[in-house]
Order: sequence, then C-alpha cells, then structure tokens
Amino acid sequence: MLKKRFITSVVSLVILGAVLFVVPAVVARLVITAVILIGAWEWSGFLSLAGNAARFAYVAVIAALMASIMFVVPEMSDRLLQLACVWWFVAFLWTFAFPTPIPSAVRWLCGALVLVPLFVALLSLYSLAPKYLLFALLIVWAADMGAYFAGKQFGRVKLAPSISPGKTWEGVFGGLLMVVVLSLVWAHYADLQASVLLPFCLAVAALSVVGDLTVSMFKRTAGVKDSGRMFPGHGGVLDRIDSVAAAAPLFLLGLTWLGLIA
Repeated sequence: MLKKRFITSVVSLVILGAVLFVVPAVVARLVITAVILIGAWEWSGFLSLAGNAARFAYVAVIAALMASIMFVVPEMSDRLLQLACVWWFVAFLWTFAFPTPIPSAVRWLCGALVLVPLFVALLSLYSLAPKYLLFALLIVWAADMGAYFAGKQFGRVKLAPSISPGKTWEGVFGGLLMVVVLSLVWAHYADLQASVLLPFCLAVAALSVVGDLTVSMFKRTAGVKDSGRMFPGHGGVLDRIDSVAAAAPLFLLGLTWLGLIA
C-alpha cells in the first residue's frame, strides 16, 4: 500500500508541476475546474440520489454556482471566502458532536460550501501566481505527510475516533512540525518574516485537519470508505482535496490580510 501511495504521489506531483508551470493558463484553469467538478460528482455519492441523472444534476448545480461567482458576481468572491471560513469553524465544532444524522438537504448545501469556495480560492491563487497555489498545497501536504509518519510511529491518543479512527494527536503534532520546517524554509527563500509566516501556516495546517475530518463525517454518513478510486492507494478526488478545501480560503485571505504577497 505504501509503495502504491508513493507512486501515485510522484505521478500526481509531475502532473501538478506541468499544470502550474508548463501548460497555458487557460488549460490550467480548465484542469482546476475539472478537478472540482469531479469532486462534485463524488460528493453526489453522499446524497442518496437515485441514478446517475440525479448525480449529474447535482454536478450541474455546483457548476452553475461556480460560473456565477466567477462571471456574474465576481465582486462577491471575498465574501464567499469569508463565508467559507465561518463554515469551516462550524464544521470544527460539528466534529465534536458527531455522530449526528445529516439530512439530505444539509448534505446538498455542505457540498456547495466545500467545493465552490475551494474553486474560487484555487483559481485566485493561480491567478496571483502559481507559486502561491503551490505553497498552499505544500502546507497541506506537509501536514498530511507529517501526520501519516508520526501517527504510524508514535500514534496512541485518538484524535476523533468516531470519525477517523486512524488519526491521532501525535500525528497532528507531527504534521504541524513538518509545517514549521516548511514555513521557515519558505520564509528564508521568499524573504518573509518568519514571525508572521509561521503562525499563519500553522493555522492553515490546523484548518486542513478540520477539512479532512469533515469530509470523513459525510463519508461515514454515506457508508463509504473512499470518495472514489481515481488515485490508487489514495482514493478519489475528494480524498485528496478535502484538506485543501478548508485550508485554501483561509490561505488566500491571509495572504492579503498579513501582507504576504510579494
């Protein structure tokens, strides 16, 4: 399993590098859009819909919301990102109450709250400069990798056993330690103040854990282990972007609030 995960990660990194730094911008934006729509298709599997037609209808609703915020009311993008941060705080509190029943209408709404702000954040970060999008992803990946290896080696105290029994507090702290290292390296090479960048990156990383747990709640409600099978050893698109969905809106807003845009 570890070998399969490693191979998948390497291939994904090569593809990501090409998307961010090689292909034309229009292609990169189309790829980002496609990833979110695939995520919407996977989320529709949490909704107890009857047949593929209903699932495509849900994807169409998400696509319409994405198009509206980008082309009809782009001035609402910041408000949407702020709403997303509020949603993820609510989701954080929700994880303490789970397991709770999640009505179908709530699952519909939460899918939009996860996917549409993520779409706006990813496109906006790419438009600012691909390096910002890359850094946001690196924070999430550092937290995830650190958590995986620290949890395997030292994990004892369960983080949220009713949601994700394999996650531990030791894993969380291992992930945050990896983010500390990444932040200090980035601050040095980007000539940024570590005293500002480090707590910001730790906050983004901590919120990424909430994203992972939140999507896991919906998967448990739907009775599925993985959202899909697109990435061997990793699951589906949602399994790869759940942490990013929580982290990216805060990361984008924080870049401006803290003056981290070079």
